[in-house]
Amino acid sequence: MAKPSIPKGTRDFSPTEILKRNYIFDTIKKSFINFGFLPIETPSMEKLDTLTGKYGEEGDNLIFKILNRGDKLKKALNNVSNEENPSQGKIEHTLCAEALRYDLTVPFARYVVQHRNDIAFPFKRFQIQPVWRADRPQRGRYREFYQCDADIIGSQSLIHEVELVQLFDEVLTNLGLPDFTIKVNNRKILTGIAEITGEANRIIDITVAIDKLDKIGEEGVINELTNKGISENAIEKIKPLFKLKGDISIVLSEMKTLLADSEIGLKGLEELTEVFDTVNAVGLSTAQLEFDVTLARGLNYYTGAIFEVKANNVNMGSICGGGRYDDLTSIFGLKDISGVGISFGADRIYDVMEELNLFPSFKSSTTQVLFANFGANIPAMLKILKTVREKGIHAEYYPENANLKKQMKYANAKGIPYVAFIGDNELESGSFKIKNMETGEQKEINLEELPTLFK
Repeated sequence: MAKPSIPKGTRDFSPTEILKRNYIFDTIKKSFINFGFLPIETPSMEKLDTLTGKYGEEGDNLIFKILNRGDKLKKALNNVSNEENPSQGKIEHTLCAEALRYDLTVPFARYVVQHRNDIAFPFKRFQIQPVWRADRPQRGRYREFYQCDADIIGSQSLIHEVELVQLFDEVLTNLGLPDFTIKVNNRKILTGIAEITGEANRIIDITVAIDKLDKIGEEGVINELTNKGISENAIEKIKPLFKLKGDISIVLSEMKTLLADSEIGLKGLEELTEVFDTVNAVGLSTAQLEFDVTLARGLNYYTGAIFEVKANNVNMGSICGGGRYDDLTSIFGLKDISGVGISFGADRIYDVMEELNLFPSFKSSTTQVLFANFGANIPAMLKILKTVREKGIHAEYYPENANLKKQMKYANAKGIPYVAFIGDNELESGSFKIKNMETGEQKEINLEELPTLFK
């Protein structure tokens, strides 16, 4: 018999791990609601055509396709076998009509178009749901993971960019992260860079390459640009960007000189400056704000501000990201609707909090009191449990009249803080003994007094 296992890049979660994850979700959700976002949910699967072509070539390759079933599969197989030298993409689209969602943003754009008559714009929505990517599993990178997204669609106001920076700051501060950086760039600046290098039509190749600077270093980026056919002259003009660090005002000034001949590049700098000035005027609790001109984020649909958040002094990639997309809904038939959004990577945040020991103390059990089983009248005992639960106390009854040692061992294993002892005599008298499992103290109380233990 094969040893039981799960697919690579997926995980089981214990009760304690679930409590910790819910702590993250609840903290994020509280801030989402605090900032005026409303919840929606979309299906785990979308039509394959909905997802493809939205994430760039690398992203499209990571989409989990769902194989057609039954007669549809037989017909698709026949079509493939009768066609000479079909491309890989053609084969996939013939055999697969659906896919697991890659992110929450594209499904959100589809949702907005489908439900536009029921939405008040600007529409502020949040989603906390899993996504799937056929990626190579490694630390902090999973094939199944949760995203926690907040988006505003139907407004071009830069106030939204400022609020999203504040949202990053509030959530991660409330989770206790002591040191993190919000990196910001603007896709218009990257377009301007491509223009001044004479490679305006190669914007995707350039941005995908420089976005990998943290992973493969300057030499790796240069090699990738060369391999993609970017001219040596263009690469020489890109190289100074790798060294642009330090004071935001100085970097912005240097960029203004560099992009003097690019109208769109200067527009990006103007937007970025307004965001930085407003954030600085309002102030942040914990976050450091940084302009990173090499930040590109490989998603093709970004058109304006780009965000990425990194926990400092932790060996982990970005824990949050996002950006502005001016016309994502047009691919579904609704033009000129601008949106901007961010995503919290709950799984990476979890790993960072574990490494830094930031979680509060959680017991694996949510049960507050275990009623030991002494073979008393079962209907009477279950009636007591019903009364206790109605008082808001999480309670359970040991199911068997086992020896007391076994029942106490069970309570300890689950981390249940109190054990109550009720037999026939206690049922008759209305009072019973209860034991504090941490201190060992026992005292006699009645049901009316029980809630006072959990205040």
